[in-house]
Amino acid sequence: MKFDSARYYKSRSNKIKGGIERAPHRAFMRAMGYKDEDFEKPFIAVGSVSNEVTPCNYNLHEQAQHIKNEIRNLGGVPIEFTTISVSDGIGMGHEGMRYSLVSREIIADSVEAVINAHFYDGFVGIAGCDKSLPGFIMAMARLNIPSVFLYGGTIMPGEYKGQKITIQDVYEAVGAYQVGKITLEELYEIECNACPTVGSCGGQYTANTMACVAEALGIALPGTSSFPAVDPQRRSVYYQVAKAIVNALEKDIKPRDILTKKAFENAIAVVSATGGSTNAILHLLAIAYEAGVELTLDDFAKISKRVPLIADLKPGGRFVMYDLHNAGGVPAIMKILLSAGLIHGDALTITGKTVEENLKDLEVKYSEVIRPVTDPLRSDGGIVILRGSLAPEGAVMKISGILAKRKHRGPAKVFESELDCFSAISQRRIKAGDVVVIRNEGPKGAPGMPEMLQVTAALVGQGLINDVALVTDGRFSGATRGLMIGHVSPEAYDRGPIAVVQDGDIIYIDADEGKIELELPPDEIKRRLSLLPTPQPKFTSGVLAKYIKLVKSASVGAITQ
Repeated sequence: MKFDSARYYKSRSNKIKGGIERAPHRAFMRAMGYKDEDFEKPFIAVGSVSNEVTPCNYNLHEQAQHIKNEIRNLGGVPIEFTTISVSDGIGMGHEGMRYSLVSREIIADSVEAVINAHFYDGFVGIAGCDKSLPGFIMAMARLNIPSVFLYGGTIMPGEYKGQKITIQDVYEAVGAYQVGKITLEELYEIECNACPTVGSCGGQYTANTMACVAEALGIALPGTSSFPAVDPQRRSVYYQVAKAIVNALEKDIKPRDILTKKAFENAIAVVSATGGSTNAILHLLAIAYEAGVELTLDDFAKISKRVPLIADLKPGGRFVMYDLHNAGGVPAIMKILLSAGLIHGDALTITGKTVEENLKDLEVKYSEVIRPVTDPLRSDGGIVILRGSLAPEGAVMKISGILAKRKHRGPAKVFESELDCFSAISQRRIKAGDVVVIRNEGPKGAPGMPEMLQVTAALVGQGLINDVALVTDGRFSGATRGLMIGHVSPEAYDRGPIAVVQDGDIIYIDADEGKIELELPPDEIKRRLSLLPTPQPKFTSGVLAKYIKLVKSASVGAITQ
């Protein structure tokens, strides 16, 4: 398949390359090697977050080159650009984490700026680390030009003492070392073996969850989400991606044709079935906003109740993304859900075909990694939405694998920041029965709604996973496990009830009933709230100050308006 150049000379990109008045523009492009014939072809942006900041994105430039070659062979003009990304893992546990969620908005805005400034006809986006995936898809929905998303790929699992390990094991090993469960030498060996290749974190953490989401939404090609970043077989994917953008341009398939309410419901179902990261809630709400689709926390609660957990993946399970890849990948998950009537088969995808048409000839082979819906790991999905006097607008938790405890009632132990809490955990001041409360870590209050993996992993490492609960207006890494409740809304900065919790107050959590209650009379909560001073932003200049002014509640995806 090649492009009809006569047709595409009148394309969107003609604004920068067509006619006498665009001679200066063409002169700039000739400096980069463009020829006369190139100006009669469609211009296709190939954007990535290629950098040396994180292993998730380390080889994306190489991947972009392969895709560009295939686009040229098919008659298009590929134009590469890159944008920023923040490493969630390296940014974790210190002030740098404030920039992680903010980077999602910067990525979406920068993609919009590049593509709309130059009027490119199509867009291929390649992303690896957590916030770059939703950032690119948000931009695709906003721009609404033919677009294809490609995940940069998962990392290969590490190995320690004959067991597969991931970055999650390193975080939890820190807590284990603090209580004397392992030696410093063992911690060092785990550190050195957890990440053997480039690629995104190996479990069903945020990057792999959002890769599955991209495929379930239909904006990524079937079967492309689970390929490891270094797998030689990825070469076949590059041609598929180039062919898909050609097809999308020829048939004028745009992101908003694909990103419908049915597509979002399919994505939520896949998150539930795979025990995906709670960050998917923030990101799907944000993508839906850009696509003009109404999506709420109630949609997640409803779908998660009826979609069983069928993939045994870390952090709650035993296997990693590479195992899912070998077991059939996201297509196998979707075929199982489709056969059970749990997703919409008539949703359009970037192939130009529906979900059902894409999966028509797929035969599923069940394994330890993927279970049938008649024999799931859990009868419901991994996502629970909680509401109550502590979180009137909602809060989020993930139940993946077998959580020993789904209810908890205990005294609050309140911390004003993640760093204060981690210090207390390191000093062994958290005891069985406590409800750890970390506030002022929301979208505005932190700002940037940082992840709490350092804290949650330390609690797990100390053996407290079944004995304490943690509640925060911040968020969690996809590697978090246990009775951990995040996204509490309204956040403390917005005078949510979490702002007035005091040490010793009793908090009740019931995952089955979706409740999170601060056991105080309503009048007492109201009285305490009335005494709060006017919140003061932690930053008054720079990108974080802008973010504080623009960002909305986590309950609507922490979008900026």
